[in-house]
Amino acid sequence: MTALDLSSPVAVVGTGTMGQGIAQVALVAGHPVRLYDAAPGRAREAADAIGARLDRLVEKDRLTGAERDAARARLTPAETLDGLAGCALVVEAVVERLDVKQELFRALEDVVGEDCLLATNTSSLSVTAVGGALRVPGRFVGLHFFNPAPLLPLVEVVAGFATDPASATRAYETARAWGKTPVACADTPGFLVNRIARPFYAEALAVHEDRGADPATIDAVLRGSGGFRMGAFELTDLIGQDVNESVTHSVWQGFFQDVRFTPSLAQRRLVESGRLGRKSGQGWYDYRDGAERPEPHTAGPAEAPAYVVVEGDLGPAAELVGLIREAGIEVRPEDGYGAGRLVLPGGGTLRLTDGELPVSEDLVHFDLALDYRAAARIALSATAGVRPSLLSEATGLFQALGKKVSVVGDVPGMIVARTVARIIDLAFDAVAKGVAAPEDVDTAMRLGVNYPLGPFEWSRRLGDTWAYYLLANVHEWEPSGRCAPSLALHRHAEAAEDREGTPS
Repeated sequence: MTALDLSSPVAVVGTGTMGQGIAQVALVAGHPVRLYDAAPGRAREAADAIGARLDRLVEKDRLTGAERDAARARLTPAETLDGLAGCALVVEAVVERLDVKQELFRALEDVVGEDCLLATNTSSLSVTAVGGALRVPGRFVGLHFFNPAPLLPLVEVVAGFATDPASATRAYETARAWGKTPVACADTPGFLVNRIARPFYAEALAVHEDRGADPATIDAVLRGSGGFRMGAFELTDLIGQDVNESVTHSVWQGFFQDVRFTPSLAQRRLVESGRLGRKSGQGWYDYRDGAERPEPHTAGPAEAPAYVVVEGDLGPAAELVGLIREAGIEVRPEDGYGAGRLVLPGGGTLRLTDGELPVSEDLVHFDLALDYRAAARIALSATAGVRPSLLSEATGLFQALGKKVSVVGDVPGMIVARTVARIIDLAFDAVAKGVAAPEDVDTAMRLGVNYPLGPFEWSRRLGDTWAYYLLANVHEWEPSGRCAPSLALHRHAEAAEDREGTPS
């Protein structure tokens, strides 16, 4: 099954920001495009707005004047649904209400031909439920574009329970022909991106609620150590707290209130207070004129230790050994087995978090980094009773490597490690349940939410058993089930141990 021929008309119903964006994508790809909106005059206004954006593309040398003029000639506002007759594809981008979408598609079935592909751009509703209102649900598919549609490459192609495979394939190939990067997935709450991304927000909120760190510090650690483009609090302020919470609530309800997707009470209170983020002037941060941005916790200068003793294998943090040497600090290797650690001159131990709490006064945990060489900030965690001299030595060590240091509370799994482990877990769970292929999951998370690595790429880099054991340890301390590793992740870790012949 191939993509739609460029001579085939494409219709977009709903002319808000997303509808206009989808129409522009189809138009620039070369299709005749018809716009329809139930509000009188909106389709004409949308056509004018799209024309203005085409003008800007010409100004930026992304379109020629001739290409713009040809595209404008292919764009037609439709006064009624009947004006969509003869279209080969209709994409709906109206309000996120099941009854409204179902009524629309029932009406469309009376207008378009039997071979017309029908698609919804819903981000939160079940594609199966929307298509369930149709006489021929096999031609119905989800085409979830990301905003702004003309700029962001990802499109989730969602097959509902009754979707004909040929329809899903045609939608996939058409999205690819439009210059997009499609990923195929089954109809599941949140589809791919919104399902697997929940821990990025949830773990930051959980650390904050447990008084592990303030929002500014958590965001700084996620950026500076985790390699994420934005922290969870600043990103939800940008998205809109009401929008982000609504998606979380939708996924939670879609999974019958599965504890892994439980919404945050702290975010609920923020929404109830009207602090919705940038659009309201206040969210986790204050965006009003003259407001100062809170600074993350950053430890003061500390003296670097004269040497460190390396015991065992540091695993994902093995790169630190070379960095310590480059900083002029003596490294004294010592044979050892099991979890790796750094022993400092004062006798204390510094260890990559493994999901356990640093219960000893002689132990400081440090957080996971995407790249310890490139990391700008490292988080340390210790019990309240840790010896100040040990915390000072640990701080001085990382400062000698050129890192800012944030000391956070004794939260199991810290910040980056538990976030990445939970993202990996949900990815394995989704693939095991037939939602998508691993390569599509990685593509979706890199392109849809700009993660520095896809979950399966992260798993390979960190080791096949790393996420499982970290989450199992966190679950021991927080036995609500929220961080319990999935059966899929357990099986993956078990298979890896069988291959290696020894437990990790």
